[in-house]
Amino acid sequence: MAFTIMKRTKIKELLGLTPTGQAIELNGWVRSFRNNQFIDINDGSTIKNIQAVVELNSVDEAILKKITTGACVSIEGELVPSLGKGQAMEVKVKTLKILGECDAESYPLQLKNRPSLEYLREIAHLRVRTNTFGAVMRIRHAMAYAVHKFFNERGFYYIHTPVITGSDAEGAGAMFRVTTLDAEHPPRNESGHVDFKEDFFGRETNLTVSGQLEGETYALSLGEIYTFGPTFRAENSNTTRHLAEFWMIEPEMAFYDIDDNMQLAQDFLQFLVRYALENCGEDLDFLNKRAVDEDKTKPQDQRSELNLFERLKFVAESEFQRLSYTEAIDILKNSNPNKKKKFQYLIDTWGVDLQSEHERYLVEKHFKKPVILYNYPAAIKSFYMRQNDDGKTVAAMDVLFPGIGEIIGGSQREERYDRLINRVKELNLPEKDLWWYIELRKFGSAPHSGFGLGFERLMQFVTGMSNIRDVIPFPRYPGSAEF
Repeated sequence: MAFTIMKRTKIKELLGLTPTGQAIELNGWVRSFRNNQFIDINDGSTIKNIQAVVELNSVDEAILKKITTGACVSIEGELVPSLGKGQAMEVKVKTLKILGECDAESYPLQLKNRPSLEYLREIAHLRVRTNTFGAVMRIRHAMAYAVHKFFNERGFYYIHTPVITGSDAEGAGAMFRVTTLDAEHPPRNESGHVDFKEDFFGRETNLTVSGQLEGETYALSLGEIYTFGPTFRAENSNTTRHLAEFWMIEPEMAFYDIDDNMQLAQDFLQFLVRYALENCGEDLDFLNKRAVDEDKTKPQDQRSELNLFERLKFVAESEFQRLSYTEAIDILKNSNPNKKKKFQYLIDTWGVDLQSEHERYLVEKHFKKPVILYNYPAAIKSFYMRQNDDGKTVAAMDVLFPGIGEIIGGSQREERYDRLINRVKELNLPEKDLWWYIELRKFGSAPHSGFGLGFERLMQFVTGMSNIRDVIPFPRYPGSAEF
């Protein structure tokens, strides 16, 4: 079978060449067309456009009229040094084809308009054609690649955990139900409740909130594994930090204690940030300038102390500060914002759950470096976390970043059967749904640890985007599933 070799050259590759009049083929979308002669074209391979120049009377007038913003064109021509300012090279057009017309009147991404991010969410099928979203999605690709690169180089195995599950890993109950039963007339049992034995799986099932529990089963055989997949939370949260559908990275490691876990989390995050700095420079530069301009519109007390590059280098170059939850509470209780009642949530007792304002204070004001908190009160953490000998804390850890607060949550897992089963009963969790997870502790149990990183939270940090809905291709949140 013969394969056709694609002749076109991507703009990213063209911009790396020395223009000597070489023949090239270029395809892309029109960003602007000036004076019936100068076409700015972008093909998504880079944030930069390339200019194509149409010689007067060389292209049919009817075709020129179709070169509108948003139209898709194919050009054959010569790559030559540019005579104009602003670019080192340009394409001298020999032939031009319109691959896809674009109605100039109705196309919503005109140069004269600067649509808001809120409006762009309403046209999510087109927003990636803007510089902002093109940059964000190229960085998203780079970060996904870097995730796999990090774990592959360290001998981890990539495991696909189920999207449909019968267990609630977080115990929060905020899950999307999966069913094939008739929504209006579901079968009912003798007590009048919906009879899920008649459902597709013969039981109640939901979309997963985490691949952790299933991941642990594979770590206790393969040693070190990670998952990277979609997760779902049916929380009615209309905030800039929550989505109903998002992607989670969850490594699970046999024979790791809490200290090993904290070190892996630091190494992982620093690897990702360094990869972005080394491989996404042009897109980061654009997003940094965008964030600086956006910051200027905010009140002085809401502006960032560090720009995007400074925040990234802050993480990449700093040793993370480790301290216990108890130490953090003492620092926060005695802090000026707490004493002067400037915290929205005042810290007055041990055992409270920390809020983003507290986490950011520790990172940005007190230590001025990323922070890892560990040994949290058992009462505010999940059932599977290893209980410490003090009887009141668990071997949990959170990684805190500037501008965002918690970015990773994890723990050493409870490997002792009696401790785990007692905790499950104490919290009135359904043993019948967790039998297989509990049973792991009976057959060759081992110390093990893991953590979860929300990919979109990472993307917010790396891109500087203020709303999590703008770092995922098609955001899902309350009232939004249009695309």
